Amino acid sequence: MFKKIAVFSMTPLFPELALGGAQKQLKKVALHLGQLGHQVTILCTRRPDAMTPFKWHKNVEILPVLRFKQPYPEPYFTPLYHIANAIRAVGAAIAEADVHYSHDGGLIFPYVYQDKPTVISQRSILFAETLQSALLFQGDEWILPSEHTRASYEAVVGQFAPAVGERMQAIHNGFDWRRFRYTKPEALFQVIPPETADHPIMLFPHRPEPAKGIDQVIQVAALLKRDYGWADLRVLAPLWLDADAEPSQRDYYARLRSQISDAGLADTFVFHDWINDKLIAEYYSLADVTLCIGSYVETFGNTPFESLGCGTPPILSRVGPYRDLLPDEHIDRVDYGDIEAAAAIAHKILSESRRASPATIRYLKAEFSQDAMVGAYADIILGARKKPPLRYRAPKLTGDTRYQLAPWCYFSSARGLYHDFRGDFQADAELIRTVQAHPAGFSGLLVDAEQLRFWLDEGYITPLLGR
Repeated sequence: MFKKIAVFSMTPLFPELALGGAQKQLKKVALHLGQLGHQVTILCTRRPDAMTPFKWHKNVEILPVLRFKQPYPEPYFTPLYHIANAIRAVGAAIAEADVHYSHDGGLIFPYVYQDKPTVISQRSILFAETLQSALLFQGDEWILPSEHTRASYEAVVGQFAPAVGERMQAIHNGFDWRRFRYTKPEALFQVIPPETADHPIMLFPHRPEPAKGIDQVIQVAALLKRDYGWADLRVLAPLWLDADAEPSQRDYYARLRSQISDAGLADTFVFHDWINDKLIAEYYSLADVTLCIGSYVETFGNTPFESLGCGTPPILSRVGPYRDLLPDEHIDRVDYGDIEAAAAIAHKILSESRRASPATIRYLKAEFSQDAMVGAYADIILGARKKPPLRYRAPKLTGDTRYQLAPWCYFSSARGLYHDFRGDFQADAELIRTVQAHPAGFSGLLVDAEQLRFWLDEGYITPLLGR
């Protein structure tokens, strides 16, 4: 039996362009459902350059009708009536559908979907509206892209809704490895200066957020040029869609270019238009190394996988799911902020002209299959059934409460305890000793009450409340 599926997307959507990894995954899932014969209607935020309805497939229609604020962040920073109109439009679409799927969270009004089976996929662990929708969660199924994200949300929301973990499932992103493979750059040179191909190339294929690591990339490039002799290095970085139109973006890029010039790298960095889906494989294939060394806490992070599939080795910071999504034999990692280590690895990759190994490509194809991903999403969306509302409570911490290291922290023998959301290392010997001695959790009675409160308030530990 074919179903009508109403989808909510806070992020604008385009026929070919994708503003980020979450939108790429939405398109894959929607196309799969449409190809199965289901009718998919996606309501998304509109922009001045994205106001016309279009289709990804005859059964997948995109309606850019929502008037949330653009550009991000703070989409709800918009007139009250825009929010009311959005609630009404989404509510009407859900009322006509058999099931509702909310992609990337953002819909913070549970009453809109209270009468229909609802599947919610949180694709961020940072944006305010996503966190709000998580803490107000009343969906029937909850999809997370990684165990890091699932564990983080359960550690928080589970304090207030103990049964929420029963509705959570981690489904890794999957990729079409027929697309993400080495592709000789040709059409790409309509966007990238052709002479760039004559240089060693490092990619920074991210949107312009400091947490994505642009400052670290500048430092790595400076080290490569000064200490390793890579005077002809080029760093490619895409311009965000609003780089010329939005005042804050213009100011950002002006400051960035000044910083790059002060570092003596004006000729090293090449800014270019945003790369669409048709050119992305050529883009990765052109490069020699891709840098993902910021402090940004991804929920999955497509970039290193796409880069590897096209043969280009990435370097990752040990932040969020980047710590464990790929085995060590397939990836290079550094502690966040270790510029010297990142530069040394980049130098080695460049010197060896290293490409992703056949073993790595086989691993990617086996473990991160697009067919497996969209099949898992379809099973959950099509099989969703209305469940009783989650019961929330006000938790109490007592002397018997046990605690564990928060899932967003990890221990580095060289630098101490890293905290994903603080983006720094803590050299607290007592904290490190306690969590290492009690990996399964420890009683709050084992440590000084004031010290325990500090660890809890700063997010280094989380309470185990019946989980």
